[in-house]
Amino acid sequence: MFSSNRGGFLANIPPVTKNLIIINLLIWLVEALYHRFANIVIDYGGLHLFSASGFNPAQLITYMFIHAPKNPAHVLFNMFTLFMFGSTLERVWNSKRFFIYYMICGIGAALVQEVVWLLTYMHDYISEISRQNLITYDNAKALIDSAIAAGDSGWLQNIEMYKNFMVTIGASGAVYGVLLGYAFVFPNQPLYLFFIPVPIKAKYMVIGYGVIEFLLGLGNSDMIAHFAHLGGMLFGLVILLYWKKKGTLHGGYF
Repeated sequence: MFSSNRGGFLANIPPVTKNLIIINLLIWLVEALYHRFANIVIDYGGLHLFSASGFNPAQLITYMFIHAPKNPAHVLFNMFTLFMFGSTLERVWNSKRFFIYYMICGIGAALVQEVVWLLTYMHDYISEISRQNLITYDNAKALIDSAIAAGDSGWLQNIEMYKNFMVTIGASGAVYGVLLGYAFVFPNQPLYLFFIPVPIKAKYMVIGYGVIEFLLGLGNSDMIAHFAHLGGMLFGLVILLYWKKKGTLHGGYF
């Protein structure tokens, strides 16, 4: 199907996977070279809380093509994973079907992240105010509730700034969906992790990734959108189960 002696390395990568990798790497490269551009791209294209002034619906798509300019490991890991597993899935499913799956996983990840933010942002804000002012959480909550009820513009502006400070970027949600898709199509394919010399079946590796992401998300000890990763897998799971029921999981029409 693919010739190894014509067109070089890039010619052997299916078109959607190839173009997704190129777009992500080009945007990251420009961000890394021009920091003012990076700030603009993240401000306007990164995913914001839907009730924040900086939100616009296009961010449900644009965020997944943006990565942190000072963190090359993030974009390189995502693109390497996309290359390794997305290429195979695109050959099995065809380009159109793979592209639709990838985008649904990415948008699904964004929607899950929005729900998580909606449920937690006020708690996190109160906790931060409590920590900064060395008061209890209950006292901080009472102070903020009173200020909001009184329409205190200073507090309202501060809350709005906090909401706009929350931004999610990266293709990880879509990529985790791709990982799940690979495990569904090739569940018993042996895979290797860099630090484990023993092969692990794809289905077990992806389950392990999911459990780790869930536990890290509960811990909430870093700035990574772990539940967005799970969101990509969740939306991917719905599609995969539907295709499996229709008998088209390994190719064919929708």
